[in-house]
Order: sequence, then C-alpha cells, then structure tokens
Amino acid sequence: MQYLVSVIDDKTGSATPAEMAAINAYNDRLQAEGHWVFAGGLASPEAATVIDNRDGEAMFTDGPFLESKEYMAGFWIIEAPDLDAALKLAADGSKHCNRKVEVRPFLGE
Repeated sequence: MQYLVSVIDDKTGSATPAEMAAINAYNDRLQAEGHWVFAGGLASPEAATVIDNRDGEAMFTDGPFLESKEYMAGFWIIEAPDLDAALKLAADGSKHCNRKVEVRPFLGE
C-alpha cells in the first residue's frame, strides 16, 4: 500500500546542509529497501496560490498566508505493507529531516 508522508514545517526556514545530507541518506535507504515511490520539497508558502471555486468562479489568492502557523514543506510517497510499517518508516524520516511529519494512506488502490 502507498502512503503520503508530509513534512510539516513551522516557518523556521529551509533544511540546513546537514539536514539535507541526512534526508538524502534516508532517501537512498528508502530506495535500497524498495519503499521509495517519489519525494520532493516544496517552495515556501510565499510562492503559493490558492484557488477557491465560489459559485462557479475561480478566486485566486497569492501567499503568504499569515494565518498559517505550519505548512507542508515536502513529502515522501512510500510503499509499505501496512500502516505500522509506514509509521515506522515515517518516524525515521522525521528524525532525518528534523521536522514533524504526517502519514496518510492513499485511497482507491
């Protein structure tokens, strides 16, 4: 089963070179163990645009969004046999990126 592991940041800034080295090592491990599907980092919230459909009309709002205290900074899509295995992999990822992560199963596989 596939899971989305979202990296949550509190606007403390991008990963340090040491954190990036740890993340890259974790990515290599995921690939070597067959858990890797896809991963990526995201630009800061200032680069975001929200599109809200109101009464059939698209409303565009550019960031930054001051009410946000946390945002999605990156993600992994992993393959794991079950939720317990996915949580274990995500806990390791959290240690490597030094950030909070959220795990969600993909639906409809």
